[in-house]
Amino acid sequence: MTDIAITGEFIKLDALLKFANLVSSGGEAKIRIGEGEVLVNGAPCVLRGKKLRQGDTVTLDGQTVRIVLE
Repeated sequence: MTDIAITGEFIKLDALLKFANLVSSGGEAKIRIGEGEVLVNGAPCVLRGKKLRQGDTVTLDGQTVRIVLE
């Protein structure tokens, strides 16, 4: 598991996928989220704008990242 530090209170799911280099573009993020391939805290999430906060985890293609505050 990799920690991803954010500076604000939250980060949206699609932005996190790009920020953490789990996808190469916003378009890819939209597709992967829409197809239910992304897990948030272990459950599939299809909401691109899902707000992720400290302690949340995101998994895609076997890679998991955890949100921490900077």
